[in-house]
Amino acid sequence: MRRSFKFPLRPTVKQTVALAACLEEHRQLYNAALEHRRTAYARAGVTIRYGEQSGELKHIRADDPDGQARWSFSSQQATLRRLDKAYAAFFKRVREGRTPGFPRFKGRGWFDTVEWPKDGDGCRWDSQPERPTTTYVRLQGIGHVRVHQHRPVRGTVKTISVKREGSRWYVILSCEGVPAQPLPATGVVAGIDMGVASLVTTSDGEHLANPRSMSASAGRLAAAQQALARKKRGSERRRKAVAQMAALHAKVRRQRWDGAHKAALTLVRDYDVIVHEDLPITNMTRSAAGTLEQPGRMVAAKSGLNRSILDAGWGVFLTVLAHKAESAGRELIAVNPANTSRTCARCGHCARENRPTQAEFACTACGHTAHADVNAATNILRAGLALRQAVEAA
Repeated sequence: MRRSFKFPLRPTVKQTVALAACLEEHRQLYNAALEHRRTAYARAGVTIRYGEQSGELKHIRADDPDGQARWSFSSQQATLRRLDKAYAAFFKRVREGRTPGFPRFKGRGWFDTVEWPKDGDGCRWDSQPERPTTTYVRLQGIGHVRVHQHRPVRGTVKTISVKREGSRWYVILSCEGVPAQPLPATGVVAGIDMGVASLVTTSDGEHLANPRSMSASAGRLAAAQQALARKKRGSERRRKAVAQMAALHAKVRRQRWDGAHKAALTLVRDYDVIVHEDLPITNMTRSAAGTLEQPGRMVAAKSGLNRSILDAGWGVFLTVLAHKAESAGRELIAVNPANTSRTCARCGHCARENRPTQAEFACTACGHTAHADVNAATNILRAGLALRQAVEAA
């Protein structure tokens, strides 16, 4: 398996300045490469590709010995590949008829990651093995940076990235050949229904709480946003207010990931087979405002629901659950969510009237009553087992 390991960096003041300079000059390289492509196509109809821009790197480095030449050639190639992937994604969206979203120039707050594509080429993980009590990563132009390694690294380190989050710095290792850690079989299967009141409800009737990380910090975020709005653009106080906002949002993000990891670990430990809905979260959280010609209805209510869904972090949870299930040797099945909340788990009758309230299910055909989310999870489990049986039969 391929897995990533993320550790905080503990740079010195001098190294912090060098890391910031490294990010800034990679950002400038990205923007210059984007401008090169745009200008060549606009003036001459010529399409510039990664190979040509990579070939020009040696001339750029020779002309800027105190700037671009300080950093790893491979990391600069990775930045050019990043732009190339942005163009490839743009053309893919055009072909599929989606909103294209042309690649944009990166502002100072929108370029926070530099990648070294190979351990040993401009970077070295565990660069000072003679000091076993402390881990260091060596980065060209920056030096040996101390790492707070709080867990062992498994597999072979393939790529190394450095990321800035607010005032914090992290190193991210992408490792190949990470061994699986299968858990003992339990012989139990479950369907799970994701919601807002509870993050997860299982077909066994267990409810995993929704931490509501954003709601818990809503007051502080609102106060920070108001303070930011009063600051003059370009001022030092505004920069500090932006940093404070970023720190609050980063804390919410870490809390959401922590809750997702704990909920996913609980499910993976208890069940051999986990069936979940294949939810179109992007479509579900789309605005109901509509257009000027056809304005939407109940826009405020839909906005509140969208905020609650995003705060629950369904997408984060499903991503974490997939990784943990693969590592633990569990089976994960995604099923179509259509009508799972309206169908009676006992008789199969499907009607909107079966849901008199958000939490209550009462079948109008057979009189079966249950918690609405438990009923839905039971239907999800049944659909997943049927899909699994059909695949095995085929």
